[in-house]
Amino acid sequence: MSPPPKLTDRAALARNRTRAADAPEDFLHALAADEVKDRLAMVNKSFNAPAIVTGHPGFWADVVPGARIVADDEVLDLKPVAHDLLIHAMALHWAGDPVGQMIQCLRALKPDGVFLAILFGGQTLHELRAALGQAEVEITGGLSPRVVPMGEIRDLGGLLQRAGFALPVADSLPLTASYETPLHLMRELRAMGEQNALVNRLKHFTRLSVIRRASELYASAYAEPDGRVRATFELIFLMGWAPDPNQPQPLRPGSAQSRLAEALGTVELPLKD
Repeated sequence: MSPPPKLTDRAALARNRTRAADAPEDFLHALAADEVKDRLAMVNKSFNAPAIVTGHPGFWADVVPGARIVADDEVLDLKPVAHDLLIHAMALHWAGDPVGQMIQCLRALKPDGVFLAILFGGQTLHELRAALGQAEVEITGGLSPRVVPMGEIRDLGGLLQRAGFALPVADSLPLTASYETPLHLMRELRAMGEQNALVNRLKHFTRLSVIRRASELYASAYAEPDGRVRATFELIFLMGWAPDPNQPQPLRPGSAQSRLAEALGTVELPLKD
């Protein structure tokens, strides 16, 4: 079988991140880090060998004390069964093979180790995608890839099971930010290192007429009462455990000893055929 087509231009992504590191805009990383700390605080477990996979080491290096920072390369620099906590931080949406990344993380975890991934979900920047797409079709008659495809929570949760994690959990945190203009949003995406790094992106500057029309469409459809424009970001959190014989196991279907209706103190109504 031929390998799947490459999604991300890794060299372009590295350039984008390097430029962003000079004057980074980290507010989404800060929110993600706070959520990570909250989730780990609810885990009744101490971690002695943590690692963080990320393309933003300048921010994530100090989030978990003593964590080893690992670049989000296609082949991760992780040793088998070396860590009891592995965080994949704000980079999995750029992975050409997200399941492969998860499998590599699973192999690096000790039994009963914790995996936690934070990435952008499918609702992220839906306003910008719509405005740019409509403007480009109107002016050029075509449509080029501009925003990296991002998965929906149901699909991403299923990837945890495909990778082999036990007790998988997926949840979403939608966020809304406001900007003075759509151009301010685009500049901030550049400062995040999240501008276009797709292999099939246009290799020349976008026409100014497309940007102007996209800004008009954006402001018309997504304006706030104060004249600013809104932008949606969705953070997806994926959590799973490396399998271990001592973990809780699901009961066999039909093995319950009492009815749910009895526990709830209500009347059970049979479904009609």
